[in-house]
Amino acid sequence: LVVDHLRSGHPLSPWAEGLAEGAFEVELAGYLTGSIDLVARVRSTEMPDQFVVADYKTNRLTRPGIVTSSGAYGPERMTAAMVEHHYPLQALLYAVALHRYLRWRAPLAGVGTRVSGAAYLFVRGMTGPGVQLTHGQPHGVFTWELSPDLVIGLSDLLAGRPLNRAG
Repeated sequence: LVVDHLRSGHPLSPWAEGLAEGAFEVELAGYLTGSIDLVARVRSTEMPDQFVVADYKTNRLTRPGIVTSSGAYGPERMTAAMVEHHYPLQALLYAVALHRYLRWRAPLAGVGTRVSGAAYLFVRGMTGPGVQLTHGQPHGVFTWELSPDLVIGLSDLLAGRPLNRAG
């Protein structure tokens, strides 16, 4: 399901493909014992409010003794850390949890989900206004725009409903 919803060339595609092929095992125990660090509401005059789940990470992406700079928290290094720790799976579970909470607390007729993304904030790389950028993205901030169909599909799958691959 995740592979089907990632655009070609997405940095998490190799992780999703490996997971789908059974290339590695993931121990699910512990993934739901934490909590979402932040839910950000994104307001727009054109559409209903959207929500992004965010999680703060203090991972050191440099060897001990090396002075940390935002350069060590560029897109490739953050993607590697995300994959190593299976944070994309955590992000998906958090997105489904938020989707279900919003559906229960503030249902909107005709709206599938208002969860539109996840952000992983590697605080050691978030060095302030002068933070290094790569392709306009600040180092230390890993973002993932989530397809509404992916969030709803995962919610359904986790609820034991069959995967609908039509379309």
